[in-house]
Amino acid sequence: MLRDAKCMDYSRLNAIVREAGEDVVLKNVCGQRFIGAGLSGRKIEIDGVPGNALGAYLNGAEITVNGNAQDAVGDTMNDGEIVINGSIGDAAGYAMRGGAMYVRGGAGYRAGIHMKEYKEKVPALIIGGCAGSFLGEYQAGGIIAVLGLDKKDDTPLIGNFPCTGMHGGKLYLRGSIEGLHFPNQVNVKKADAEDMEKLLPYLSRFASVFGISLDSLKNDEYTVVTPDNANPYKQLYAAN
Repeated sequence: MLRDAKCMDYSRLNAIVREAGEDVVLKNVCGQRFIGAGLSGRKIEIDGVPGNALGAYLNGAEITVNGNAQDAVGDTMNDGEIVINGSIGDAAGYAMRGGAMYVRGGAGYRAGIHMKEYKEKVPALIIGGCAGSFLGEYQAGGIIAVLGLDKKDDTPLIGNFPCTGMHGGKLYLRGSIEGLHFPNQVNVKKADAEDMEKLLPYLSRFASVFGISLDSLKNDEYTVVTPDNANPYKQLYAAN
């Protein structure tokens, strides 16, 4: 189903998407919030710039955006896939607990804040460009990767205060981390073969979605950041 969202109120647009019962293509989206919230079993393609909380509580649906998206993409996402052919705002993947998000461009502040995982539910946030400050804040699980594609030499790969309060999961950084600073409660090391084996399926999907050479991604050097076993934040969570 094709719908023109131009000048349409967000509540009406979301009602149309929920009641459609089939895959939907939305044209001229401009700031409408909550698109695809809680949706499962369908595909949504969006031309334009969706507003905050795109795919919030997503439960298995697939969302593709042919452009940028605003804040809180994938908020508390449970399952499914979100593909952004542009950049995203702040707090992407907030409390994300399943599924995968692929972003061709950059991300704003607090991407991956409080991501979590449980058994086979391992969320992934793959950022093709750079990310802002407080990346992976209070990360409790899942995989975050920042690839730095098209990065200018004077642009930092990530902003200040990454991994603050991190107590689970992994953060992968492609390329040099010279000049980056991390808190004392995390371990920072070169990614080994085992680390890369876990990342490879996501790199493969990223390359496929955006038409990028997988070899150009997987053959580079990566740094992996994980919480220290003696991390005081980790000890506050009974599941750990």
